[in-house]
Amino acid sequence: MSEPGDPTGRVIAPVPRITVQAFCETGEVAGAIEAASGDRRMQKAHTRVQMGGAPAAVEAYRSAPTPNVIIVEIGTAKGNPLSALDSLAEVCDAGTKVVVVGHVNDVVLYREFIRRGVSEYLIAPIDPVSVIAAISELFCDPAAEPLGRTIAVVGAKGGVGASTLAHNLAWSVARDYGTATVIADLDIAFGTAGLNFNQDPPQGVAEAVFAPDRVDANFVDRLLSKCTDNLSLLAAPATLDRPTDFVEGAFDGVIDVLRASVPCIVLDVPHAWSAWCRRMLIGADEIVVVAAPDLTSLRNARNLFEVLRQARPHDRMPRLVLNGVGMPKRPEIAVAEFAKALDAPVAATVPFEPALFGTAANNGQMLAEVQPGAKVTETLSELAGSLTGRAETRRGRGKLLEPLLARLARRKAS
Repeated sequence: MSEPGDPTGRVIAPVPRITVQAFCETGEVAGAIEAASGDRRMQKAHTRVQMGGAPAAVEAYRSAPTPNVIIVEIGTAKGNPLSALDSLAEVCDAGTKVVVVGHVNDVVLYREFIRRGVSEYLIAPIDPVSVIAAISELFCDPAAEPLGRTIAVVGAKGGVGASTLAHNLAWSVARDYGTATVIADLDIAFGTAGLNFNQDPPQGVAEAVFAPDRVDANFVDRLLSKCTDNLSLLAAPATLDRPTDFVEGAFDGVIDVLRASVPCIVLDVPHAWSAWCRRMLIGADEIVVVAAPDLTSLRNARNLFEVLRQARPHDRMPRLVLNGVGMPKRPEIAVAEFAKALDAPVAATVPFEPALFGTAANNGQMLAEVQPGAKVTETLSELAGSLTGRAETRRGRGKLLEPLLARLARRKAS
């Protein structure tokens, strides 16, 4: 079964706080727009869908202001589609963007629509993701840098090593794929990113959360602590001087700033179920759920997957990572059984290696710094590539060298 979402792997920017009204001729198009309106990237927009096509739109706006975006289906009803669009143009306010859903793949008609000021032309049948992408792109600055990808990592229960894996994933994205990355430790009270990277910055994510009015690109940049050439840390203070029962959108500002300036942001989300934690997970481009091979993790992971699947119907399902597999004398749920019970594949399994993980934690190092050739570092590198859409590129580079390596091997054998 193919994964839902944008097949190109691009990141679709959240739609700003706008009004969208659609006038449809068919139930299929209306249903796709209704489904799009419930997507996480459309949560700020107010969307209304009704039937009647262009004539209904013209009638609706004869004595009412037009919204930010009008989506109109043209082509199934009798009449000239261009004259229907001209009638709509007569009642549209300046600044309103019009998206036409048509049923004819005709370049001449498309050019006429664009010449008349149509912002986008979609050919039916349409799907919710194409609708979201079309609306989002209407409000994106063409000169702006591409939006950064957010990867949220959360544990199915406490103590499964989700933070450790989040930090190592971010390090792998930065090192193995040469991508500028920020690891954001969102566990204000008990975060461990500073310890794991051997950093003790005077400021971090708390300053942004407790002073949201000050958040802008320059302010956030001052809060970042440099770990490597491509990796920066937004640390948590790990102090108990203030409670952390934040409002739902407490982290929105800092995440928006990071997405606009960094290609990859890894969010170390604490194991909690507050409104803001839920928002961080649902709003992420990719989600990694870390679990131990035990019954509690299985139950909690299943609950998480159910909630996230319902809240993110047009996104790829969360990636499941089983950590600490193979602990001696501990009864475990087999990997295949865990995946079957969850009805989801296991994206990666991380073996129980207490010496490696303990040494890295005590030294403030990443796993690959302690033991570069360890199997777990290769596993995390592959997962990092998959999460960022870079795995195929890396494998492709390897294939370019295969003929040369084969010739060298033959020479050595002869």
